[in-house]
Amino acid sequence: MTAGPPPGAGDVAEPDRPGDPHLSTPDPSTPDPSTSPPSTPPPGGAADPPDDVAAAAATGVRDPEPAPEADGTWKRMHPVTPLVRGWAVLAVLLFFVVQQRGERAFSPGDGGGGGDAFGRFQLLFTLGLVGVGALVVAAWAYVTWRFTRFRVGEEVVELRTGVLFRQHRRVRLDRLQAVDVVQPLVARLTGLSELKLEVAGGSGSDVSLAYLRSADAQRLRRTLLARAAGVQVDETGEAPEAPEREVLQVPVDRLLLSMLRSVWPVIGAVALVVLVVVVVVTGEAGIAFGLVPAALGVATGVWGAFSRGFGFRIAASPDGLRLRHGLTETRAQTVPPGRVQAVRLRQPLLWRGPDWWAMEMDVAGYAGGGADDAGKETVLLPVGTRAQAVEVLSLLLPDPGCEDPAGVLGAGLEGTGRTHGWVDAPRSARWLDPVAWRRRGYRTTGTALLVRSGRLVRQLDVVPHERTQSLGLEQGPLQRRLDHPQVGPMTLNRERLTINGTDDQMLVVFHPDAGSGDADQL
Repeated sequence: MTAGPPPGAGDVAEPDRPGDPHLSTPDPSTPDPSTSPPSTPPPGGAADPPDDVAAAAATGVRDPEPAPEADGTWKRMHPVTPLVRGWAVLAVLLFFVVQQRGERAFSPGDGGGGGDAFGRFQLLFTLGLVGVGALVVAAWAYVTWRFTRFRVGEEVVELRTGVLFRQHRRVRLDRLQAVDVVQPLVARLTGLSELKLEVAGGSGSDVSLAYLRSADAQRLRRTLLARAAGVQVDETGEAPEAPEREVLQVPVDRLLLSMLRSVWPVIGAVALVVLVVVVVVTGEAGIAFGLVPAALGVATGVWGAFSRGFGFRIAASPDGLRLRHGLTETRAQTVPPGRVQAVRLRQPLLWRGPDWWAMEMDVAGYAGGGADDAGKETVLLPVGTRAQAVEVLSLLLPDPGCEDPAGVLGAGLEGTGRTHGWVDAPRSARWLDPVAWRRRGYRTTGTALLVRSGRLVRQLDVVPHERTQSLGLEQGPLQRRLDHPQVGPMTLNRERLTINGTDDQMLVVFHPDAGSGDADQL
């Protein structure tokens, strides 16, 4: 039972065409309507707006262009976009220069004061080179901004990018999986937002419109979601904001406590004790400096987890599930109904006392992103009580497809054995999984497949039947020796998931009794 991946966004390289005004030549400035007669827009879209980058930089983020309404005309990103994108490169260069040249420039000279004249000359010369490089980067960023355009139609969103190698990407709205409004720190300070469109097209299928004014990004998000749902909007291309019902909000104190109850603080404390003992015994304090990069890496990971979970809110709306979270980088996600491919509930060992659970979701468009983006986009609930986790799950799977959903779900979250219709592994499976074989099992309902695993870290995966694209049966040499068939590979969200729990993409080891109806049921 295999269904191919749905078509999504594609990249089509376009050669230079002299006759294409949007790709080959700059657009003429729009004439002043008070002194020039009105002109008819060219076929296929209106004329591009005039350039006013200097005025935009002088007045902050005031956009001289009209709002990017979904009227089918070609638009540019906000003029301040090159500045928002390039500030980090300039900051890194300045830090490197000051670190390398500043100490010698301002240190006392041979005479006991005044600093090193040659060092100051080197610093000024290097800063001049950095200034020239900054001008080159700024010029390239401006040219890139000039050649980047987007257009929103009734059924597709188009994006043209590239200076030397040009691309024309089209996103079908009926394949839209999620719409996110992202605000990095600098973009928040300038009142801009990035609109990310996630579609079912594999790696690199997402389309980013960065950056737009925040009000324009929100209006465009509403319009795209309405058109993706088949709702006709008015002539201006604007759709009203759908009402929402707040489901829950994660308190900051619970988020901090959950991070303290994770395994990383324990590992850090143990490592610190070992380090102190080694330094005291050997008398070599320099050993501690060798662990500074590792400590910074751990601190960065902990801060990232806190920043992603800060202010986490979930709301239910007719246009989908809405998630808002973030401290330094805020993210507002909208997942349309029926787009979630699978849900994972997870409980670490130290969370069992307060009975906290974390939830992750598998959405088609998010699977192709990078590891960092995936960690931000797939979080459904960073930490919550069991009642909150069950409530969120009910929003994504309203019909559990069984008579006793509370008992079935409870047995999946913390149970063992064959209670409430669960099928577990036989005793001989302990040779394959000596730690967690009692926990492993599955339960099929009328609407979903539930798979449980994990002894130290409990885990429950819920996969709706309508989202499963293929299912097979495999048996390795060790399984053949024990006469244990193994379910897999199961194609979910265009990724090959095998139910044997040997890596991050796999769900669970399943060992039904050979020849029983359990294997035939799957």
